[in-house]
Amino acid sequence: MTSRQRRTRTPLLPPSLTALTAAAVLLTGCGTERPAGEDGGSPTAAGAPATAGSPGVTVLSRTDIEKRARWMGSAIELIYVAEVPGFERAQQSVGVHGGDGFSAMYVDASGGGMVRLSVDRGTLDEENCERTPLASGGGGGDGGKVTCERDGDAWYRTSGDAHEYARPEGGHVVRLTADRESAGRDILRRAAEEAHPADDLELDALLPPLPDTGSSTGGGPGGEGAGGADGGGQQPERGDLPPEGDGAPNNDVDAGG
Repeated sequence: MTSRQRRTRTPLLPPSLTALTAAAVLLTGCGTERPAGEDGGSPTAAGAPATAGSPGVTVLSRTDIEKRARWMGSAIELIYVAEVPGFERAQQSVGVHGGDGFSAMYVDASGGGMVRLSVDRGTLDEENCERTPLASGGGGGDGGKVTCERDGDAWYRTSGDAHEYARPEGGHVVRLTADRESAGRDILRRAAEEAHPADDLELDALLPPLPDTGSSTGGGPGGEGAGGADGGGQQPERGDLPPEGDGAPNNDVDAGG
């Protein structure tokens, strides 16, 4: 750099331009926040993660979700969702399958056909594939001969008028089952490929709410109602059973009937 260049001075801005420049700097600094009222709440730094206090954000409690899964009776890792082309999940069909598995029906509103998604513990391989019946419901096997065909990481299985895709997943099997008139092989294959463990948002939409904790029947968390929040499935004790005998209720009535 020459001495002449070092002596070069930056010309001063007129007062009016100086004020405009200062205002522009202030506006630029404000651009990192959302103005109050834009989303109904206080300013939030742009790009900041949503928190429990952020407006319009629902924060799910993993503990509550796990309680709801246990109340229903399904192990949370066995609760899956699938996209079945042309079918929609029937929410009232969601429930436990087997010991602690999961099941849901997908219904074709236009034709009334059904596809069943079921997940249960176990395995499926060359040794037991033909000996294992198709999942029941949604066009499940009729007890006839089972045929098995390997298709990628899944098995395509048929029995009578029913067929299914079954995908072993290391300790459990995910199945999409239907009768052939309800859903073709391509539909079952695509659904089996897309089936995945439900995330927290999907679990929240799937699982039934816990019973009212204030109920006098003892339901809800910590209660002794049917199921119980911890999934014990214990039935409430009956007060009309005699302490001795075969345990039948005492139905004696007075002489007047």
